[in-house]
Amino acid sequence: MLSVEEATRLVAATVRPLPIEYLSLPLAAGRILREELRADRDFPPFNRVAMDGIALQYAALEAGQMEFRIEGTQFAGQAPAPIQDPSAAVEIMTGAALPGNLDTVIRYEDITFRTDEAGHRLACVQVPAPRRGHNVHTQAADRRQGDLLVPAGTRLEPAEVAVAATVGAITVGVTRRPRVAVVSTGDELVLISATPAAHQIRRSNALMLQAAAWQAGAEAEAFHFNDDPAALRQGLPALLEGYDAVILSGGVSKGKADFLPETLRELGVTQVFHEVQQRPGKPFWFGQLPGGAVVFALPGNPVSTFVNFYRYAQPWLISVQQPEKAREEGALPGEFTAPVAAVLTQEIQFRPRLTHFLLVSLEPGPDGRLLATPERAGGSGDMASLLTSAGFLELPADQEHFPVGSVLRTWRFR
Repeated sequence: MLSVEEATRLVAATVRPLPIEYLSLPLAAGRILREELRADRDFPPFNRVAMDGIALQYAALEAGQMEFRIEGTQFAGQAPAPIQDPSAAVEIMTGAALPGNLDTVIRYEDITFRTDEAGHRLACVQVPAPRRGHNVHTQAADRRQGDLLVPAGTRLEPAEVAVAATVGAITVGVTRRPRVAVVSTGDELVLISATPAAHQIRRSNALMLQAAAWQAGAEAEAFHFNDDPAALRQGLPALLEGYDAVILSGGVSKGKADFLPETLRELGVTQVFHEVQQRPGKPFWFGQLPGGAVVFALPGNPVSTFVNFYRYAQPWLISVQQPEKAREEGALPGEFTAPVAAVLTQEIQFRPRLTHFLLVSLEPGPDGRLLATPERAGGSGDMASLLTSAGFLELPADQEHFPVGSVLRTWRFR
């Protein structure tokens, strides 16, 4: 039986970047950038005024001048006009471009105004001479033209969208969303709109997987097949050819109605492995149709389905959206998405020689470290235990005793 580490390596070996598509910037939010965004000009592109007030020459202040005639007013968006009198000042607003022969801004709070007998408006500086360049955001202080701003492989969140807009990226190259077919199997499953009989349950796993796949950046459609080899043979080929990944729930263990492993092999899917040394989710089956979809066939108990998705399928979906170069340079670690470290708050004993995925709640401790507290769970069928959990600890198979304070890898799903 495979170890979790070996299963992870084999899943990772199937990762190939998905194609690029070009979208208008508003539609690209949330997608993975596949090209670099560089500064098309300096940031800021001019000496930008950082406070409402007056702009003047620092040399005049240095010489002891404290009163300045106002020669004009300049607003943001106006082309800067140099003053004619070097002993004068211009009233100026935040965001305006500083006139070329001025170098310092005094804010309104530090000046008073009066009008002289000739009707000239005068500004009197009420504070000691500040430094040269006071309240001026200097051209290229943040970035220079040509600087790399957003590297390929970055998710376009609101800050990245703002920067892309600033450099005039009308369209951007992003990864096409992974196309995922989510398939529930089982005669006991009914539509969520149905009233189940005492021996039936609603198709919750499919909706759970569909939501989780969307959360990972994929487009997911849900399907269902009963435990019928003929129906599986008829329905699965279109999914294997038409999607990047097929994620199935149920039908992969050793029961008399678990037809999926044999059926998938009959349909030409190459089995990579079946069964992993872990709990929950040991019967996990993984394969790939040559030239087609990868197949995650997950056991049907809801916690098993859930844990296997977040431990294997979600990282795969995230990884195929990254450019090849990013993965080669180590932007994605060995397990594609990095787990976090958390500190165990209760002693755990787990004797089977299996990697144990333990549901935990997570909260920050007084020292800033993440604290993991085991949640009560009634086994892999206890779907409600997911509601109070935020992740699962990965307890290594070569260890039985996990004392309070153990620092363990944690896979977050919240």
